[in-house]
Amino acid sequence: MSPTPTARLSALAVHPVKGCAGQSLTTAEFTPAGITHDRSFMVVDDDGDFRSQRRDPHMARIVPDLAADGSRLVLTVEGRSPLKVDVDPEGPRLDVTVHHNPLVGVDQGDEAAGWLTDLFGRPSRLVRVPDDNRRVTTGVTPGTAGFADGHAVVIGSVTSLDLLNERIVANGDDPVPMERFRPNIVVTGWAEPHTEDLVRRVRVGTTELGYAKMCTRCAVTTVDQETGVRRGPEPLRALAAYRRVADGGVAFCTKFAVTAPGTVSVGDALDVTEWADAPEA
Repeated sequence: MSPTPTARLSALAVHPVKGCAGQSLTTAEFTPAGITHDRSFMVVDDDGDFRSQRRDPHMARIVPDLAADGSRLVLTVEGRSPLKVDVDPEGPRLDVTVHHNPLVGVDQGDEAAGWLTDLFGRPSRLVRVPDDNRRVTTGVTPGTAGFADGHAVVIGSVTSLDLLNERIVANGDDPVPMERFRPNIVVTGWAEPHTEDLVRRVRVGTTELGYAKMCTRCAVTTVDQETGVRRGPEPLRALAAYRRVADGGVAFCTKFAVTAPGTVSVGDALDVTEWADAPEA
């Protein structure tokens, strides 16, 4: 398979704190764990389990500002004084979990914990991915990641979103923006929706990516990322009508591992070097 239109990268985003607001980029450095600093921080409860927009949709309103060298993090949310954290890469280590996967986080101190506990109304702490993180991710192409749900990079396409929004509008609801799916890379130029499902190897900029798996979606996609308010039932209702996957969930976007680190910029062309013959069931 080789779609004729030239596919290009139309948007890039990094999410320094898992579950919080993302930041648009024009250029990004890709490490083996994805965009530099992507999902490198996480809010956890007193059991070490990650906090998520699934239960706390207002997390979308927490805006992180991380220094380029990762040394200072500022969290801002309307109506509160900002939290300013001098990032500690050598702090106490905590056992943490992401979807029951045991990981390790570096605790960022009591001041951050107090600010987050007040915000959530429940005990919370801020942790950072250790410098010696050795997390292994699975899928068609194995790799590594920080605190992402399972894989280093999420790719979505404008053509796929257009089809989904046609179905949402036909259901009598308003279209949703791509931000609902929180991808790292957005692609424009593919003629057919869900072409990203068929990509197995791709070069973009000086980075190479390998397909890991389709991205199963959850209630986070029903959260308005600007207001932090759950809007449901879309886009899950529309996806359920045509994007069911083997485990019973619904899929939108695809997950990739970084097979060769490098630099990527908005406007870069995608060079797909390997295609699948058919999408996954």
